[in-house]
Amino acid sequence: MVNWIVGFVDGEGSFLISIFRNATTASGWQVFPEFVVTQGAKSLHALEAIQSYFGCGKIFINRRHDNHHEPIYRFCIRNVKDLRETIVPFFERNRLRTAKLEDFKKFNQVLNLMVRNTHLQEEGLGRIRKIADTMNRKGMQKR
Repeated sequence: MVNWIVGFVDGEGSFLISIFRNATTASGWQVFPEFVVTQGAKSLHALEAIQSYFGCGKIFINRRHDNHHEPIYRFCIRNVKDLRETIVPFFERNRLRTAKLEDFKKFNQVLNLMVRNTHLQEEGLGRIRKIADTMNRKGMQKR
C-alpha cells in the first residue's frame, strides 16, 4: 500500500501553499497549506483508500470540470497538525521520485515556519511567498 500511495501522489498529488487576503487575520493575509490528490469519479475508490490509510482529510467534489468528462474529486488535508504529524513523516520515510519531492520539501519548510508563527509577521509572510512562488506551477497560487 505504501509504495502505491507514493506512486499515486507522484502522479496525481500536490503539495500546495496558497496565500489569501483575509480581513479577519491580524496581517490581512492567510497562509493556507494543503495536500491534495485528485481523481475522476470512476476512481473515487482510490481516494477513499488513501483517506482510510492516513486516517484524516476529506474528499470533496471539485467544482471545476475543465475538459473532464466525469466529476473530479479531491482528497484534501488542510489541518496543519495532520499535515505535520501524518503527511510529512510519511513522505520523509517514503521518498517521492518525481519533481514533487522538491515541492514536498518546500511545503515542509513552510509548515515549519508556520509552527514558529513566522507567517504572522510581514517579513515571514514575504519569505513564505517566495517559497510558494517556486512551487508547483511557479506562482500560480491564489493571492
